[in-house]
Amino acid sequence: MQYKAVFHVDQKDGQVFNLALNNVINLLSAIPGQEHDLIVLLNGPAVGLMAADEATSFVERIQELAAQGVRFQVCDNALKRFEVSRDSLIVQSQVIPAGIVGLIDLQNEGFAYIKP
Repeated sequence: MQYKAVFHVDQKDGQVFNLALNNVINLLSAIPGQEHDLIVLLNGPAVGLMAADEATSFVERIQELAAQGVRFQVCDNALKRFEVSRDSLIVQSQVIPAGIVGLIDLQNEGFAYIKP
């Protein structure tokens, strides 16, 4: 069985983002050696959390999770709306055109939706 899940973060709240990262870490700990496709998708004001100056307290865990294949998707619409420069994003950020479309597409592909 492959574990497929999208963790949706749409609040610029470090505690919520921390909870999402902990959810991913706990899932990976519960399924050692299992196939997985895990995505943390940030949209709305949460996109600012992936900017280098905001991500400082999370970057080490983001790097560790990315090394395990976890993807971090960031909504381009939200980047524009909340005036967050693509250049300011940490390297693990994968910019997608629209977070809401990404969520719908992932759910249509069988991804579990998790909202910490």
